[in-house]
Amino acid sequence: MPFFEQLSAALSQQAASPAFWLIGGVTIFVIAASKGAFGGGAASLGVPMLSLITDPIGAAIIVAPLISMMDMFTLRTFGPSSWSKPDLRVLLPGLLLGLGVGWLAFASVDPRLVALMIGTISLAFALHWFWKRRGKPRGQGKPASAPLGFIAGAASGFTTFIAHSGGPPVTMYLMRRNLGKTLFVGTTAAIFTIGNILKLGPYGMLLMARPETLAGALLYAPIVPFGVWLGLRIHHRLSYEGIMLATNALLIIGGARLIWQALGSLLS
Repeated sequence: MPFFEQLSAALSQQAASPAFWLIGGVTIFVIAASKGAFGGGAASLGVPMLSLITDPIGAAIIVAPLISMMDMFTLRTFGPSSWSKPDLRVLLPGLLLGLGVGWLAFASVDPRLVALMIGTISLAFALHWFWKRRGKPRGQGKPASAPLGFIAGAASGFTTFIAHSGGPPVTMYLMRRNLGKTLFVGTTAAIFTIGNILKLGPYGMLLMARPETLAGALLYAPIVPFGVWLGLRIHHRLSYEGIMLATNALLIIGGARLIWQALGSLLS
């Protein structure tokens, strides 16, 4: 069957599916809102949630262009003045390396093991943050670190390519800096915009090879601006402490979800 006939058939089938909208549509909206409010946070929910209505590789292919679209809307608010340039300088080299390794390993690495690792680290970090802040004022931020930034960038690049779960390494690195809410969100948005744009080439080829994933991305695309708009409104209403509380809550939810999904699949 020609490509456009397959695409048309997939569009009709998916548009008529309640599960497609209830599970996938709500998930994309939540990810878009988290992008606007926190610079990311819920992106790791994309693959495990959409895997309920398609296969994990298909879920990753659908999510990739949508996240890049979210970044374009987010950057209209969080431009260069909201980026921490010292942190971008130490994060970007590692990010590029991690993306390259992720591309090479995409077909051979089990995404369930990656999800399990990232979920465990995310959960441990967030629980430790809540434990440390009990009754204590926020501490002084630490300086930018080239070694830690490179490691965080590399881990983020690899995991974002394999499973769109690259948020936790960068989030954990930036939280130790205590940048303030706009610099924190702006820098997060900048680093993932760069990473997600670089992913578009490889994922674009995968989209064209699987018309049903392109159909899913096209149908979900109109949801993106509304989700980002809501997230931006939330961002302007929250304090830095509120942003950190919400970010760590998302790390716990996303981490627990990744662990549950990965273990369930590995043990089945």
